[in-house]
Amino acid sequence: MAHANHTYPPLNTLKPVCENIWIVDGPVIEFGPALAKMKFPTRMTIIRLPGEKLFIHSPTPLAPDLKAEVEGIGTPTWIIGPNKIHYWWIPEWRDAFPSAQVYLARGIPERAGDRIDFDHLPLDERLGYPWDDSIDTLPVEGGFMTEVVFFHRPSRILALTDLIENFEPQKLGLLGRLLTKLGGVSDPDGQMPRDMRLTFRNQQADLRKAVEQMIMWAPERVILAHGRWYQHDGTAELRRAFRWLLRP
Repeated sequence: MAHANHTYPPLNTLKPVCENIWIVDGPVIEFGPALAKMKFPTRMTIIRLPGEKLFIHSPTPLAPDLKAEVEGIGTPTWIIGPNKIHYWWIPEWRDAFPSAQVYLARGIPERAGDRIDFDHLPLDERLGYPWDDSIDTLPVEGGFMTEVVFFHRPSRILALTDLIENFEPQKLGLLGRLLTKLGGVSDPDGQMPRDMRLTFRNQQADLRKAVEQMIMWAPERVILAHGRWYQHDGTAELRRAFRWLLRP
């Protein structure tokens, strides 16, 4: 099966979501153990804040045409690595936009090694960021990694990476359909991957508080990095995806 079947074309181009919000669907990556690698479609989010400052969340590759499109909507000001497996293309963006500040979730510097050999700032608090007036920041700490989630208040958009994955079976081969079903990440019932849930076994109370906070924000849309994202009824999708955690 061609990789194009796994993705959401057109790729590497801005796709408007609503006022001041764009997504970019990127290429397929392969992730997982050698004998059971999964093909993951990738997606980033761009939020334009006052002053045409751009918040670049979980960047995908910076193709030349995409660079020109981005420069046409504002100035990349913050480049965000939201968890330690979402950092690979940050150096491309930082090289292209050297005045942008890079913010990294806990674990990225250690995992990235020499790939992140430039100045960066930590994402380990809920407040104290230059985007606080428009975007809420929430670190969600687990045993394997911390994922930092973001809620853009004006648009009511929640940006996640791996806390929910939602792979469409028709875009997968037989092995992929089996793995996503077993992992609890098959559309229309995408959830937190079951192996990732295990890494939160000692932080379940904190995870539940974080999910309750996301629900309190009442997002209308939830943008995911992998698979079909939720263009409406975002709060209901959160309740559905985390019912295993929220039930009494």
